[in-house]
Amino acid sequence: MRKRRLGLSALAVGAAAILGTGSYLAVQRAAGSAVHGATGAHGTPSTPVPAKSTPVQPRPQPIGQMGDYRVAERWYTFTEHSNAYPGPRVLHVGVRFPVLTAGRNPDTLTSALFPLVIFAPGYRQCGASYRDLLRQWASAGYVVAAVDFPLTNCHVVAPDESDLVHQPADVAFVIRRLLRLARQPQGPLAGLIDPARIAVAGHSDGGDTVAAVAAASCCHDARVRAAIVLAGAEWAPLPGRWFAAPTPPMLFVQGTDDSWNPPSASVQLYQADTTGIRYYLDLFGADHFTPYEGDGTPEPIVARVTLDFLDRYVAGQPRMARAMWRAGRVPGVAELAEAGQMP
Repeated sequence: MRKRRLGLSALAVGAAAILGTGSYLAVQRAAGSAVHGATGAHGTPSTPVPAKSTPVQPRPQPIGQMGDYRVAERWYTFTEHSNAYPGPRVLHVGVRFPVLTAGRNPDTLTSALFPLVIFAPGYRQCGASYRDLLRQWASAGYVVAAVDFPLTNCHVVAPDESDLVHQPADVAFVIRRLLRLARQPQGPLAGLIDPARIAVAGHSDGGDTVAAVAAASCCHDARVRAAIVLAGAEWAPLPGRWFAAPTPPMLFVQGTDDSWNPPSASVQLYQADTTGIRYYLDLFGADHFTPYEGDGTPEPIVARVTLDFLDRYVAGQPRMARAMWRAGRVPGVAELAEAGQMP
């Protein structure tokens, strides 16, 4: 199958990271280079399954930085107390955010409002695994917060996938805490987040989580303006109904050779809503992890299409709809569809 590398119309700006400190960040850095296997609802075996007779593709050139902001990073630990859960839930949240002016201390940034994207990692995954994708969004002018869930993150010795029923509430809690920090007079996030422009995104079980935040009656959050579901599905144990009320625009991304999340699960979720704005990005020959972790094929396409989607439906830039279509239609590699139609 002939493939071509997607040309990215990114600004050629170097990415200079200003990293936070702390023991948890050190653990994240060490964990970020590993891909963790999973078991559970997505049919994940305990060890990765080889790709299905897919030709080895040449490694693409580095993706480059899509936005013109330098990116800073801070770690927060939020403790959630809920009547729905026995005991406190400790959430480690890595936040990447734009730095406005070279040389300024990010602890004093107070002069701009950026949209917020909450990212939910997959089962036995941590936010560090997706750092390339998340930095792309942050460099383009988004505050991006990756949530490591208490019982399903990459550091848990005995993870419990059934805890996913609590993760949509974790996402809502993190939104509240970050908005509170943005209202403070000082701090890294002071005056940085626009409370009227919030999106959610997630991969695998994290995709299930944010799909529920956008479209399930149990967990719907009216603050969310758009949702990106990467290899996700409906999580059956969640109570209530799906698509019982109007939903925000949703983008579903799925690899055709994904052995962990069957493509039919993404298709079912994509086609379940017959009234909302929705897109489906089909990645030919792609597996469960590669499109979203690291910078290998077809991650640059995913980065470009998801960013154009955010620009259109969260940042409010109508012209980016055309850019999204151009980026999502790469012969032999990817195809973008909408409104319940399939590629």
